Amino acid sequence: MKLELSTLIAGPCSAESREQVLETAKALQGLPLNYFRAGIWKPRTRPGAFEGVGNQGLEWLSEVRNTFGFPICTEVATAEHVELAHQYKLDMVWIGARSTVNPFTVQELAEALAGKGLKVMVKNPVNPDLKLWIGAIERLRNHQVDVIGAIHRGFSIYESSPYRNSPNWQIPIDLKQHFPDLALICDPSHIGGARKLIKPLAQQAIDLHFDGLMIETHIEPENALTDAAQQIAATTFAALLNGLQVRNREAIHEDQLLQLRQQLQLCDEQLIALLVQRMQVAKEIGSFKKEHNASILQPKRWEESLKKNVAYAEETGLSTNFASQFLKLLHEESIRIQLDILSSNEQQPDTF
Repeated sequence: MKLELSTLIAGPCSAESREQVLETAKALQGLPLNYFRAGIWKPRTRPGAFEGVGNQGLEWLSEVRNTFGFPICTEVATAEHVELAHQYKLDMVWIGARSTVNPFTVQELAEALAGKGLKVMVKNPVNPDLKLWIGAIERLRNHQVDVIGAIHRGFSIYESSPYRNSPNWQIPIDLKQHFPDLALICDPSHIGGARKLIKPLAQQAIDLHFDGLMIETHIEPENALTDAAQQIAATTFAALLNGLQVRNREAIHEDQLLQLRQQLQLCDEQLIALLVQRMQVAKEIGSFKKEHNASILQPKRWEESLKKNVAYAEETGLSTNFASQFLKLLHEESIRIQLDILSSNEQQPDTF
């Protein structure tokens, strides 16, 4: 079945120079883009990095529209940005994840956008909060702002993950249920954070019936001043689009099983890392006991700890038998480590 998307957005993460913007747009000629994108104002997480070219980037975007016919868009984060986007007659603007998370910022943007006639898309907030996303769209619509789409760019995570931002697919699916009229756009560049993840994430979005894609493209991705690891060349973008397909249920299920197995592998790696950390603590305890001539085994404390942890495991749904055996294995290994430390001393204390 032929792939059909209502909205396709591409272009560099940041406008870096006139040549870079125009050359990227030229390389995208012939592709069915609805919007050419480029970040103009790029506040970074930490100061000192490239924070965008500023207002002159709007002139380059206008030149893209005049030369190649692409509608143009960029992110706005302040009322001043909105005024400039209106002045340069941008075809669409989007509100970024760092703005969506703050109702005060969204309110300021809603008031600035009121009456401007600009089309707007709203990215999800950085944290996985559906109500914040819904609230941002409602604030804009309360000011008669023409919100036409919601962009899913994933949610910030602290723990180790193959993704830059967790997909949490259920949240955008729930948003679509709340706003069925909105185009739901997937931004696999920001979800994955790596070129190799863009295509599989885009395919997952297609499998979930997303309406469109926003993918960062650059004339020289490896040399990009922002988010170099997640941008792709225009030729790669064309090949990616050609490789996406509307798949049958069997193919989707097979891919979902592969994803679940990958999640298991990630969990295993995290468990091993935690075990290494736990055994390091056991070594430190062994060194402390050696220094203070303390007994390795303290039966009463061990029994209390085992009982408490098994009870907690039961509350979380783990098998009592499994939890008990696992905890006893951990304890046995901790004792072995501590005995090894004590045995390095010629005169060993009475350990039992």
